[in-house]
Amino acid sequence: MDILFKALQDDTRREILNMLRNGDLTAGEIAAAFNISKPSISYHLDLLKQARLISSKKEGQFVRYTLETTVLDEALGWIIGLISQGKKK
Repeated sequence: MDILFKALQDDTRREILNMLRNGDLTAGEIAAAFNISKPSISYHLDLLKQARLISSKKEGQFVRYTLETTVLDEALGWIIGLISQGKKK
């Protein structure tokens, strides 16, 4: 879960996730929304993939990214469990 929280702590990565809420995007479409280098965008996308927050699919010469929420469901379940245990004390 450490990689999840690392991925979520960065403003750029959170903005990429917000963009993907509206549908799948190519790496170029994501990069066009930021004033940073393409290698930097690739780094952010790779970290989001490692955290299982996004998935990618090669379509010809493009890579299309999709938001994945399963890992967030798992993390929220864990957090809610902590809160519930804390209230029982």
